[in-house]
Amino acid sequence: MSVWFTKNLGDAMLAGDLLDTINELFLAAHEAANGSKEMAVFIRHESEGRLHCEVKAYFSPASAVVARAVDAQPCERPTPDGLGLLVGSEDSWSALFPERGS
Repeated sequence: MSVWFTKNLGDAMLAGDLLDTINELFLAAHEAANGSKEMAVFIRHESEGRLHCEVKAYFSPASAVVARAVDAQPCERPTPDGLGLLVGSEDSWSALFPERGS
């Protein structure tokens, strides 16, 4: 179970509704999974050389049900650099990115 998922949410100024949807879906799934610390959704603002940045959401493997609900695509595990925790336990950092340290 090592497949991560990503969803490009587009312009950061317009991503609010989809971020809210992801948050709601996640909270329901997280409760059903008894609060698994391996469940988390991270976001990062990425520009990829363009003038404006886009928000990308990264779903941990344990959050696959949420990822599928928003049509996220499989991807490699993201690097933790520049990631922010959108939703999930703070303990998910150490569970999913042990190289990051405390």
